[in-house]
Amino acid sequence: MSLDTYRLLGRSGLRISPLALGTATFGNEWGWGSAQDDARKLFEIYVERGGNFIDTAASYGGSEDLLGELIHDRRESLVLATKYSTLRTPGDPNSGGSHRKNLFASVENSLRRLGTDHADLLYVHVWDVLTPFEEVLRGLDDLVRQGKVLHVGMSNTPAWEISRMQAVADLRGWSPLVALQIEYSLINRGGERDLIPMARTLGLGVSPYSPLGGGVLSGKYSAPEPEPGSNRRSFNEGLGMVTSRTLGIADVVREVASEVDRTPAQVALAWNLRRPGVTAPVVGARTPEQLLGNLAALEVELTDEQTARLDDVSAIDLGYPHDLLTGDHIRAVMSGGLTIESR
Repeated sequence: MSLDTYRLLGRSGLRISPLALGTATFGNEWGWGSAQDDARKLFEIYVERGGNFIDTAASYGGSEDLLGELIHDRRESLVLATKYSTLRTPGDPNSGGSHRKNLFASVENSLRRLGTDHADLLYVHVWDVLTPFEEVLRGLDDLVRQGKVLHVGMSNTPAWEISRMQAVADLRGWSPLVALQIEYSLINRGGERDLIPMARTLGLGVSPYSPLGGGVLSGKYSAPEPEPGSNRRSFNEGLGMVTSRTLGIADVVREVASEVDRTPAQVALAWNLRRPGVTAPVVGARTPEQLLGNLAALEVELTDEQTARLDDVSAIDLGYPHDLLTGDHIRAVMSGGLTIESR
């Protein structure tokens, strides 16, 4: 596998690289990230290896401004994805949410900052429980009809909301949802309950973010205490990423990495890349060395036994009704022990 081994994005004909370049690290307004020269190096490393799927968002600070300068000479060869719905202007209630006013204002602002007349993919970044889904869906379709957005997708939204939207889009002839961005990694497999099966059935390509679990799967949090002056661990602990369970998963990742002579991050990404339904995990980096290391995950081969160990240590309880439907009792009363194959 390589960056120029392209995959189709969901039910669209859009060809994308198997790893997306996340650009939340472009800019340093947050006190971390990459300045312009470093961001340029990251961008060039990615595209020179055949990468074409670039991920940003209206809320990523100066990311869109930096990215607009970088993509200028390569715009048509790139698949540019951005997102909207998070608050853009403190104190202005209409600068956040998924409603029509914020949708159009956010897209116009993003296109201006990116220096382009269209986005190839627009995600609803976070589901807005206050806005009717029809308003969101119709607004997205209007932008597609205007040519300002080519494809649309969802992120951080319940599966039942997405499935309802897809059904209505199909019935009314509106633009279908073709992409789903969710947090998904060895330490967070919650998407396997409903979101990923829903995406596979309804034609949404899954692009996981945080595939390294906030860095936990890179092995950096194996020590009981963070390094002096480090606040990254405490931040991730606050998000529930650093626990005895996740550190135990990270231990198995390190064991497998030692066996295949790779880094833990590369093993965690390789596992993610090969999960059913996953189209293109989003990888980010602050340095060229980090990015090159992440891209090398495309070369990692895991045995069935190694994959099973990773699956077992990170397994989750799927909950009702999934556990019931896959249990021995239901199989017995449904099929009576008969062998029934689906083709």
